[in-house]
Amino acid sequence: MNSLKDSIKSLASEYLQEVTDIRRHLHRHPELSFKEFETAKFIAEKLTEYGIPFQDKVARTGIVALIKGKDPENKVVALRADMDALPIKEKSDTDYCSVNEGVMHACGHDAHIASLLGAAKILNDIRDQFSGTVKLIFQPSEEYYPGGAKVMIEEGVLENPKPDAIFGQHVFPELDAGKIGMRPGKYMASTDEVYITVKGKGGHAAIPDKIIDPVLIASHIVVALQQIVSRKSSPVMPTVVSFGKISSEGKTNIIPDEVKLEGIIRTFSESWRKEIKEQIINISCGLAESMGGSCEINIEQGYPAVVNDDDLTERAWNYATEYLGHDQVEKLEMRMTAEDFSYFAQKVPGCFYRLGTRNEIKGITANLHAATFDIDESSLENGMGIMAWFAVCELNMK
Repeated sequence: MNSLKDSIKSLASEYLQEVTDIRRHLHRHPELSFKEFETAKFIAEKLTEYGIPFQDKVARTGIVALIKGKDPENKVVALRADMDALPIKEKSDTDYCSVNEGVMHACGHDAHIASLLGAAKILNDIRDQFSGTVKLIFQPSEEYYPGGAKVMIEEGVLENPKPDAIFGQHVFPELDAGKIGMRPGKYMASTDEVYITVKGKGGHAAIPDKIIDPVLIASHIVVALQQIVSRKSSPVMPTVVSFGKISSEGKTNIIPDEVKLEGIIRTFSESWRKEIKEQIINISCGLAESMGGSCEINIEQGYPAVVNDDDLTERAWNYATEYLGHDQVEKLEMRMTAEDFSYFAQKVPGCFYRLGTRNEIKGITANLHAATFDIDESSLENGMGIMAWFAVCELNMK
């Protein structure tokens, strides 16, 4: 395997400028969830250029491609990259800043696509050196419910052929550029969205005895729901209940008829996840009624928790240390952020890992979803290389 590793490293170095150019093109032209039409067209053009057959228009804008090695029926490994951007106005002075006003690749999906295209080119070059098939999955809409992974699965992306394992890579500004991070078992939280409409009786703010104040009720609800985290949850079960939006049509001297709250639920246990929703309904409705008002509650089911397969992740750790060295691979902590890669990992053994993109000397330190987010593009060399390496190691595993 040493000669194969050397070949992959050499090709990753050779293709770094091309993959960097790909990333910059994608960064300039971000598209929102399920609207990645030009992104899909660009990916299709690259796959055609590389001579890799593909199917497009999967889950509207998704693309699936196959690279067949020796004995293609022997084993199948899937590699996944997400495609969509975020509704964020970019604050950057780079020459590859977004030209689509109010849309930005602030979560690094441009780097994910570029890495997978680079890995595809490498794997296609060395396809006579591995046994089995690599399935490339370019997935739309990771950022927007119901999630492109779920829709692609419903449309048969994990069939014909069915993968024996799947890898997903995500940039990570908390790790130095080029390092790899991973964690077996539970890694990222489930996510649900909470929408509460608090109803009262509006009127003049200076005559509070004549009204039922939904602003006051909503304020009590936001505070009261924190007891789910501080008093109801187990200390060993990480839980988040947060509200990011409170809106009403009131004024300084006008109490509105209703107030809307929007928030999230994050945790790792499916049974506790269900109980949290019941607690939110009971606490919110009970409190509103006790203050003379009422509640309407809608909780939208989001992604399940990302649970990495223990055995696959242990093998991936070993593959990564062999490719990069022990000091370049780190174990990650559990995170309360969410990812729809979880749907793939529920169906086949999965490993969702991180690619470090931080460079403090260059000032590349901004967090994901920040308007100033960027990556150290040197990380793309390991980004494409490690994806290709994971695939061939898993396929060639005895």
